[in-house]
Amino acid sequence: MSAAPIAAPPIQTPLIRLSGITKTLKGQDEPRTILDGVNLTVHSGQSIAILGRSGSGKSTLLSLIGLFDRADGGQYLLGERDITKLPERKAAALRSAEFGFVFQRFFLLKHLSAAQNVAMALVNGQGWLPRRKRKTQVMEALDQVGIAHLAKHKPPRLSGGEQQRVAIARALVRQPRVLLADEPTGALDTETGNLVVDVLLKATHRGCGLVLVTHDHDHAAKMGSVLSLHDGRLG
Repeated sequence: MSAAPIAAPPIQTPLIRLSGITKTLKGQDEPRTILDGVNLTVHSGQSIAILGRSGSGKSTLLSLIGLFDRADGGQYLLGERDITKLPERKAAALRSAEFGFVFQRFFLLKHLSAAQNVAMALVNGQGWLPRRKRKTQVMEALDQVGIAHLAKHKPPRLSGGEQQRVAIARALVRQPRVLLADEPTGALDTETGNLVVDVLLKATHRGCGLVLVTHDHDHAAKMGSVLSLHDGRLG
């Protein structure tokens, strides 16, 4: 008899609340509205998949959530704080403190080991932590994604799935409140992609909110909620 799956903790407090978010792409022949009154709430411990055709605005929405871009209209609450018009300097600090990012491309430095790649997130986000504390956090993050035994290996010696796990560990090492994943399995085979999605989901068991942008309906079905972005609207 197979073991019962580990249940995720109950959804708790709202981490993110977007209300009436609009975004228009300019610089073309005619401006194009890509987000039109988007509403989205992400709770702690919640996993959400966002589906949509190419060019529908999925990555734009994720960039807005992660404070890489700004909406033209609407309101953005992070917890109870209104960050709709937060200055870029403060937005950058929040990005480092509150969010973890995973992309289709791994963005690993080939001359550094897996552990050193993960440690870079601590250097960039938190300054120079004491060496022992930094090593402990890095090894814990690698262990969370099941590759602590590969800590000394450099990316060329790792498979695509292992490299993506290093990238996920790098996103998790700062213990973010929100994990944003943009097509993280797009360059992986089906079996490896499934393993990566399972690793991402484990983060929600510790209370992290997860937003996954994907084209893969099977991966989306593993999330707690599935939304579709169409004609600028999310539903």
